[in-house]
Amino acid sequence: METSELIKKVRKIEIKCKGLSRHLFSGEYHSAFKGRGMSFSEVRGYQYGDDVRNIDWNVTARTGEPYIKVFEEERELTVMLLIDISRSSYFGTTPQMKNEYITEICAVLAFSAINNNDKVGVIFFSDRIEKFVPPKKGKKHILRIIRELLDIEPEGKGTDIGMALQYYNNVIKKRSICFVLSDFMTQNYESSLRIVARRHDLVGVHLYDPREKELPNVGLIRAEDAETGALRWLDTADKQVQQNYRKWFEDNFNYFRNQFLRSGADTISIETTDSYITALHQFFQRRS
Repeated sequence: METSELIKKVRKIEIKCKGLSRHLFSGEYHSAFKGRGMSFSEVRGYQYGDDVRNIDWNVTARTGEPYIKVFEEERELTVMLLIDISRSSYFGTTPQMKNEYITEICAVLAFSAINNNDKVGVIFFSDRIEKFVPPKKGKKHILRIIRELLDIEPEGKGTDIGMALQYYNNVIKKRSICFVLSDFMTQNYESSLRIVARRHDLVGVHLYDPREKELPNVGLIRAEDAETGALRWLDTADKQVQQNYRKWFEDNFNYFRNQFLRSGADTISIETTDSYITALHQFFQRRS
């Protein structure tokens, strides 16, 4: 992508997603994700109704008046975005491809995080770790993440979610919030998922195109598997072919949902014809 075109796209996404995060998701994000605990802030004079267990007896003894300790939530969090950039994410039969949808969702989440003074980091993965952007604060950092989302080209073709989760667990030692954004067209990641979910607050964001759920009847077509490059002829009018295609999607989706729920993690599922704004609203409200 040309530099000037990239800058224009970054600016367009910034304007759209920064506004959404500030006006729609700021309070909801804060309520959905709690801080790590309570820390001492200050002392003030005792007021009727205050919890007597919070009285600071040392200050009270020195002044002769009752004072209580005031605590505040330790708000600073780390948000990690694990983003699937395998070949299957570069697919779409709607105005936006899956990777474009993922870019906007990531931008909204990132701006919501920095509005709450949280750090944001990214791990791009396919069947390998493509790039790791360590968590930081600030608008410049978020714009860098958006540029990477728009411009990164994967070296790998396949998808290995288990490997990505294991890498994340190794590089991020402290508890954090982790959004895994993928079409989850793969399995065999339950072991890594359980390990990560015990340490971190994990959310699986399932993105899919409507044509991945149902195969349209368009006659005989030559189809290519985006991740393996395999070519084969498909008779889309064949009922058995349509049924097998639907079952393949449902098996992967049910595996994703069941494994995340069993590990105690949250899930969001969004079709690219739906509004991700509505989906995020519902998720934040449920979390709150």
